Amino acid sequence: MSTPILRTTRLTLSAPTAADAPAITDACQDPEIPRWTPLPSPYTLQHAVEFVDEAASRSSADSGYEWAIRTAPQHAAVSLVGMISLTRRGAGAAEIGFWMRGDQRGNGYLTEAAHAVIDHAFEPSGLGLDRLEWNAAVGNVASARAARALGFRFEGVRRGAFVTTGGGRTDGWSAGRLFTDSPTPAVWDVLG
Repeated sequence: MSTPILRTTRLTLSAPTAADAPAITDACQDPEIPRWTPLPSPYTLQHAVEFVDEAASRSSADSGYEWAIRTAPQHAAVSLVGMISLTRRGAGAAEIGFWMRGDQRGNGYLTEAAHAVIDHAFEPSGLGLDRLEWNAAVGNVASARAARALGFRFEGVRRGAFVTTGGGRTDGWSAGRLFTDSPTPAVWDVLG
C-alpha cells in the first residue's frame, strides 16, 4: 500500500521523496529535533536519503506511513514544514509521531496535519484503526500539548521507554486515543 496524499486547507501531506532529502537534512539541524527524537546527531544528507528509502519500504509493507507536511501552493511557495508518521502497533493500532521545522512552529500546521492523519487512521475507508498511541520523552511539553489538543488521553509514564539520540534511555510519557473518543482535549495532570 502506498502512502496516500492527504490535503487540508493549507497543507498537502505526501510521502517524502529523494527531492525532500536536503530540506529534511536542513530541518534536522534544529537541536530541538534530535533532543526529543532518536534521530542521529549530527544529521547528514545520507541520513535523510536513508530515511526516505525506509519510509517507502515501510509503506510498501503496510507497517507504517510517513508524510512530508508541505504548505499548499496557494498560501506560499511549496515547502516542507515538518513530518508526521503512523507506525503500526499490532492489530488495529498505530503510533503517531511528528516534528516541525523550528521556523514553522506556532503556525498551527502540526495540528492541521495531525487532524488529517488521525481522520485517515480512523476512517473505515482509510486505515480503519481502533486506537492511536502517542509517546514522547518526559519533558517534551510542546509535543504533549499538541497530543492533548488532538484529543489524546494521558495514560502514564513508562520507565526507560524512550531511546535518546545518544542511544540511552529515558522515561516516556504515553497517551492514547480511541476511535470512540471525543477529539476534545482532556486534562493532563502532567501539564497542569
